[in-house]
Amino acid sequence: MKHLQEELAALVDEWLSTGYLKQGQLFVVGCSTSEVAGQRIGTSGSEEIASVIFSEMERLQKNSGIQLTFQCCEHLNRALVMERDTLVQRGYQQVTAVPVPKAGGSMASYAYKHFREPVLAETISADAGMDIGETMIGMHLRRVAVPLRFKQRSAGNARVNTARTRPKLIGGERAVYPQDDSGVFCD
Repeated sequence: MKHLQEELAALVDEWLSTGYLKQGQLFVVGCSTSEVAGQRIGTSGSEEIASVIFSEMERLQKNSGIQLTFQCCEHLNRALVMERDTLVQRGYQQVTAVPVPKAGGSMASYAYKHFREPVLAETISADAGMDIGETMIGMHLRRVAVPLRFKQRSAGNARVNTARTRPKLIGGERAVYPQDDSGVFCD
């Protein structure tokens, strides 16, 4: 667990160093704790692994000001666990279920138990996210998703993919777009 915590800390530190995350943005976490443990997705979930991930995601939230959501597995149609105030503030529609390890997944179940006032929404439009174990968070990111290439590419035995979003570039060949110092389009 110590090695997993170190890998997740490295991921959180990379997120914090990018400057991509802004106060109040919505961040989605998709996670297969089975994949982190080196097993096939959905076969051996672990709330012990979930607790390590949740702790580091709370650190990310505290240091960046983001709002966290955790994606459930396909048995709950990939609904999302979040705090009630996030749901209300964003105008999302609540759905009714309680994620448990075998229907929702260990990560979503752990988040549901540890949020102050947890609720589920069926769909969101997140500003950024992290997919641990290839759980397919793309459906929950707003357009346009930009994949990030972090140095830390795994958590335990699971591959980690990260993404942020940016506004669409509109206007065609005569349009002028703001860029940062590296030539990357800014939002």
